[in-house]
Amino acid sequence: MHLPVKNSTTEVSVGTIKLPADIAIPAQPMGLVLFAHGSGSSWLSSRNRMVADYLNRAGIATVLFNLLTPAEDNDQRNRFNILLLAERLKMVTEWIADQEDCKHLRVAYFGASTGAAAALVAASEMPAIAAVVSRGGRPDLAMQFLPSVKAPTLLIVGSLDTEVITLNKQALEALHCEKHMALVTGATHLFEETGKMEQVCTLAAQWFEVHFQPVALTP
Repeated sequence: MHLPVKNSTTEVSVGTIKLPADIAIPAQPMGLVLFAHGSGSSWLSSRNRMVADYLNRAGIATVLFNLLTPAEDNDQRNRFNILLLAERLKMVTEWIADQEDCKHLRVAYFGASTGAAAALVAASEMPAIAAVVSRGGRPDLAMQFLPSVKAPTLLIVGSLDTEVITLNKQALEALHCEKHMALVTGATHLFEETGKMEQVCTLAAQWFEVHFQPVALTP
């Protein structure tokens, strides 16, 4: 039996702009995941929403939102401005920490494509982030920030996505935190093949579940 989920659509205030967002909070959540979508995608991404729904059923709260305003998104350069995207993600992280239903929850990131790079840059500057999961991501675009990432990081890549595998291997070497790269057999870049996104959901949920557990204090 799945726990009930409280869903709400709102606007996140970041500086002088507002970004639409969907917040889903299951009963007694173990943590909260912010989604950073990739270039050309949005908070309406069917793949990210599939992952979010799976996480909700696993007892994890989620926030889906746009990193850019419509006007900003019309400029292709903004979609690849990793520092801008990371700054927005950090601002949303700070905003969510002030919300009554969320402020007690540990926060993690799920990033896809360029959103994965933004998540890693943000995590490198926010040591309280519990974990990062990248789906078909471009962590190589955050290369100079990777040695500073402390959050346990999972890189999920399709086994047929050969170029991105190479880029993720390079990023994996640069990370000095707990890290793992998972290849989804028979999957291409968008994990469009039957059953492959389900595997992404399972891998992500397992990673978050482990790293949302309370940190043991050293005696």
